[in-house]
Amino acid sequence: MMFEDELILLNQSINEFGDNFRNGLSGNPSQILGLRDAFKDSLRALSEKLSLKLKEEEKMIEMFLEYQNQLRKQNKLIEEKKDNLLKMIGEVKNKKQELEGLTANIQDLKEEYCRKKETISTANKANGERLKRLQISADMYRDHLELEIRKIHGDKLQFIFTDIDPKKPERPYMFSLCLNEARDYEVSDCSPPLECIAEFQEKVRKTNNFSAFLANVRKAFIATVHN
Repeated sequence: MMFEDELILLNQSINEFGDNFRNGLSGNPSQILGLRDAFKDSLRALSEKLSLKLKEEEKMIEMFLEYQNQLRKQNKLIEEKKDNLLKMIGEVKNKKQELEGLTANIQDLKEEYCRKKETISTANKANGERLKRLQISADMYRDHLELEIRKIHGDKLQFIFTDIDPKKPERPYMFSLCLNEARDYEVSDCSPPLECIAEFQEKVRKTNNFSAFLANVRKAFIATVHN
């Protein structure tokens, strides 16, 4: 706007010079020369003002371009910060999902542990009751089969037969019995060893006739004496 004002003033000065020049044609030469010099001085002053104004305009343009450059840099930084923030938000969401997954897995493991614990407790209770019934029957077996039953280490029952060898009626003939993980009878520590003990074990597993099993074992021990 200020540059346009200077141009308007220049036009006015030129017009005034033209008017003065025309009016001065009828005057003396010295007056004309004075007008010419005055016009030159006006042009010089105006030229200097215009040059200074152009320099100011160029400086303002440079400042404006520098401001634009800084603004672009700031916008770039803002975009980078925005991308980083979105990335961090995504990572937090992923961590949250992982945590939720771990929490669910832990809950599943807890429930599975409780189920297994309950199953083991039920199995132990059933095994305990089964061994208890065997222990209760000890007196009856001792009276009829000369058999003593003892509970030994490892939740095993030791069956001790006597009166097998007529020459040595007090000599013990024994074997140990337990319930394996499948809750089947399992014989161990048979003394003296019996080749048929595995057959007797398999049979009692199928028939669950424990009295017949003990009777067969006693007969097998007696057979070792006669053989």
